[in-house]
Amino acid sequence: MSAEPLEIHLEEQDLGRSLRHDVRVGLTADPKWLPPKWFYDARGSELFEEITRLPEYYPTRAERAILAGRAGLVAELTGAKTLIELGSGSSEKTRLLLDAFTRRGGLGTFVPLDVSDSALRRSTAQIADDYPGLRVRGIVGDFTRHLDRLPAGGRRLVVFLGGTIGNLLPAERANFLAAMRAALESGDWLLIGTDLVKDPAVVVPAYDDAAGVTAEFNRNVLRVLNRELGADFDPEAFTHVAHWDPEREWIEMRLRAERPMRVRVLDLTVEFAAGEELRTEVSAKFRPAGVAAELAAAGFVAEAFWTDPDALFGVTLARAD
Repeated sequence: MSAEPLEIHLEEQDLGRSLRHDVRVGLTADPKWLPPKWFYDARGSELFEEITRLPEYYPTRAERAILAGRAGLVAELTGAKTLIELGSGSSEKTRLLLDAFTRRGGLGTFVPLDVSDSALRRSTAQIADDYPGLRVRGIVGDFTRHLDRLPAGGRRLVVFLGGTIGNLLPAERANFLAAMRAALESGDWLLIGTDLVKDPAVVVPAYDDAAGVTAEFNRNVLRVLNRELGADFDPEAFTHVAHWDPEREWIEMRLRAERPMRVRVLDLTVEFAAGEELRTEVSAKFRPAGVAAELAAAGFVAEAFWTDPDALFGVTLARAD
């Protein structure tokens, strides 16, 4: 069965408007910031795939190990007819779930949602080839804006992996989970991956690897702004910083200006002092009780929580109440 034509709720002009808005708001704030979604052009996506294979970067390996051991149980507990993946990318880890559901039988439809039209075309075609009995229906959309477009009907399992929820600030997480619950029916399911609080000596190197791949990934956002908005950042004049915030229990990725700079972007002239830092990502780390509490506040019941042998990462299966 071939993949269905993509359902598009996000056009190139929408992305352009969103980028201009984020740049205008973030670069005129004090302190300055940019959202992490702008890392991921083609080069940024390649760099992130490289990061996931680095020895310091444990989240991908740990989450994959959990899914490899628990995918069959997820299929059994949920009995889902439709599997929806948010921020799907290549859907590599989701294949562990698709394999388990295929063995069990009963899954009819796979719905990956991603902002990248081209990546989604490639992944849906490949999955349709590899799982010939499965209806594959890709949606080009933003999981912070388009949850109301998810297909209805049948028992649904929504999968949100990679610890991506940690990139949202607490208020944004609450809004996202509330919108997720509003999009689901009672009895539908949510499978969510969360990086866990641990020794900063383990966490920080995952965001500041010895080979410098994460530093290159971080600076890539400036190259995106140069290309898409005609900005004149000198990416090499910014140093990558990974800062652990012990009170908020999150990592902040920042870019530190190594000299005073005046950057032109859009109709703005943005001044950077020597040593000034631009925040590009927050990556929150979680405690199991906190995950369950945030889910409960949004109308979910955490039915199962699994972790890897080293308790580095957690996967929670929650039911819409």
